[in-house]
Amino acid sequence: MGRILAIDFGQKRAGIAVTDELQMIANPLTTISASKTIEFIQEYISHENVDCIVVGEAKDLQNRPSESAKYIEPFVTKLHKKFPWLTIERIDERFTSKIAMQAIIDANLKKKDRQQKELVDSISATIILQSYLETMEFRSNKKKS
Repeated sequence: MGRILAIDFGQKRAGIAVTDELQMIANPLTTISASKTIEFIQEYISHENVDCIVVGEAKDLQNRPSESAKYIEPFVTKLHKKFPWLTIERIDERFTSKIAMQAIIDANLKKKDRQQKELVDSISATIILQSYLETMEFRSNKKKS
């Protein structure tokens, strides 16, 4: 079984999270420049077994594509072209940045650390990945019923 990689893709940066090999635990991996994301994934999968890439799907409160979707959709198209053998999944990323910021506050980090946007991005990617894992578990349990 390979890892699952999750991406919180933004205009400037991309937060990256990854599971363990058993696909049970989501962990933040890094934050990189958005322009280097494809390059990073290519390097990562050259030495790690990856089964799936999950990309946050930006929606507004009316369930329509949000403003940031115009940056994310072309990126997803590039992913499909560059890695046609990998499964690319999408999952709703609404509120992940707010949840990530609250998690940082709850962790009692210093104000200087809380202002690091890179930290918010990597935690957001972890939240996206955890949501995906929970969705997969729910689907699996539903099939068993």
